[in-house]
Amino acid sequence: MSETLYETGEPIADAKAPGGPIEDRWTTRKFEARLVNPANKRKRTVIIVGTGLAGGSAGATLAELGYNVIQFCFQDSPRRAHSIAAQGGINAAKNYRGDGDSVHRLFYDTVKGGDFRSRESNVHRLAEISNEIIDQCVAQGVPFAREYGGLLDNRSFGGTQVSRTFYARGQTGQQLLLGAYQALLRQVDAGRIELHARHEMLDLVIADGRARGVVVRDLVSGEIKTYTADAVVLATGGYGNVFFLSTNAKGSNVTASWRAHRKGALFANPCYTQIHPTCIPVSGDHQSKLTLMSESLRNDGRVWVPETAGDSRAPGDIPEDERDYYLERIYPSFGNLVPRDIASRAAKNVCDEGRGVGPGGLGVYLDFADAIERMGRPAVEAKYGNLFEMYERITGENPYEVPMRIYPAVHYTMGGLWVDYDLQATIPGLFVAGEANFSDHGANRLGASALMQGLADGYFVLPNTVGDYLAGAPFGEVPAEAVAEAESGVRAQIDRLLSIDGDRTVDSFHRELGHIMWEYCGMERTDEGLRKALDLIPALREEFWRRVKVPGDGEGLNQALEKAGRVADFFELAELMCVDALHRRESCGGHFRAESRTEDGEALRDDDEFGYVAAWEWAGPEALPVLHKEALEFEYVKPSQRSYK
Repeated sequence: MSETLYETGEPIADAKAPGGPIEDRWTTRKFEARLVNPANKRKRTVIIVGTGLAGGSAGATLAELGYNVIQFCFQDSPRRAHSIAAQGGINAAKNYRGDGDSVHRLFYDTVKGGDFRSRESNVHRLAEISNEIIDQCVAQGVPFAREYGGLLDNRSFGGTQVSRTFYARGQTGQQLLLGAYQALLRQVDAGRIELHARHEMLDLVIADGRARGVVVRDLVSGEIKTYTADAVVLATGGYGNVFFLSTNAKGSNVTASWRAHRKGALFANPCYTQIHPTCIPVSGDHQSKLTLMSESLRNDGRVWVPETAGDSRAPGDIPEDERDYYLERIYPSFGNLVPRDIASRAAKNVCDEGRGVGPGGLGVYLDFADAIERMGRPAVEAKYGNLFEMYERITGENPYEVPMRIYPAVHYTMGGLWVDYDLQATIPGLFVAGEANFSDHGANRLGASALMQGLADGYFVLPNTVGDYLAGAPFGEVPAEAVAEAESGVRAQIDRLLSIDGDRTVDSFHRELGHIMWEYCGMERTDEGLRKALDLIPALREEFWRRVKVPGDGEGLNQALEKAGRVADFFELAELMCVDALHRRESCGGHFRAESRTEDGEALRDDDEFGYVAAWEWAGPEALPVLHKEALEFEYVKPSQRSYK
């Protein structure tokens, strides 16, 4: 039984979520929050790790309020945060189209899309704040697309039947990040943000049970430094790179979150991984990452494969009556706009039947011929031109003339550090924002909701909840022994990695770990496969600590050392992901257990047995993880079998 792989601890509850009507809860929480007067704000310091949408907006807003902010990113500029890669759009319930959208419908779609594994209070707050985000970003000058009458334009995204996604061509993440970045730099210039680029957080400083600082390594000089503050915010993104091949930037990692987990922060739902259906297929072992094609392309592109297995004809030579537009056939109500987990599994199924296209049969067509005929090429270019250009540069194929080839790939992670309604982790004073927390998305994120959550957390939630926490400050000086303990642990791991002097590269271990995770903890998981992964991962980790080769030293720039520390954390995370996936014997969102499916092959949840958040406690390197369950209650959106047919 999977129970032998972990211990069960006491249940956990979100004590910060207010009661009452759901539409009043966020207003109630803001009113009940304690305030810090302007003079005292100047005496309080907040550390923020990360400068993407969540971190950048949080830093800009907290500094604008008057707090002192110390902010870190491991890139050479905050502009290089992975948020800049988001293409398709950001959701909001403005209902400019008059097509029936509302805050309640956005709330409903998000709870349903997450397969009823998210908190209603959090999701409703997200839907409420969505409209404020658009106003904020327009005021900053974000160049959203506009329709002929001058209103902001909208397009549809998977999992919804309304058009609520605001976009800036195929560069939405870039434009939103530049908005947050200019607000951040304004505060840097004002002297209220102390910004440190090329610094990586390697540990959390705990004093008197509170998060009081971080230990960082200067990636250029190699110097280990500690910074202390009254509160710490982690906005360090997701951990999809545990799979090696993913749509994430190569630098994206789990280290900041994992080091906080080892210090006592619970890690929630680690196995909830989103597989994105619209990725350029793998082309060979030379690849180190994958490239995403925006889900917005499914608005006008039609997904199909040949009717007959083994049909190797060029797409233009296959007549209409020999094509299977399988999403339109299986899910007529939503068609090509089904949610990401549904579209991904459907693509895997047709490829498993031998009807996939391209090298290895691991691809399906995304065809724009109908859209070009209906709208004209100039209109298609106006909506998707930069995406088409990117596809052609990577594949050498012109998508105006031949269909794109796409295949599912690891994209977003719904799991992350457990937080309460205030976004505070189980360590007092540690706040977690954006993709780094276990999020508002349940078991599957609807498209265009990541940008919404990151900016909601940074611009609107944290300024209220961090202020409530800081109203109880000051907490006194951080003891020197707390700093020394954290620093010594960091130095010990660096020394250990450098001393092995083995014969295998860090990347070779990372690639092998990623293959195990994709094979056994990817799109489809089985009891047998997960148990095999739990045999393979510890053995590979043991080999890593015997044979890894980290050239150079810790003094100065050493990218092999950076990667080695991150991969060491990925090994521990990977094992917890498989334990979490094994214990959850249901199919839910992006977590598809082959043993749990309906008669027609769809995901089958078990609400009675698994209607909870799984929050895991680190008990030590040799001890079993401890499972704490947070029961989920649904008052407004009753759990039902998810159907998009």
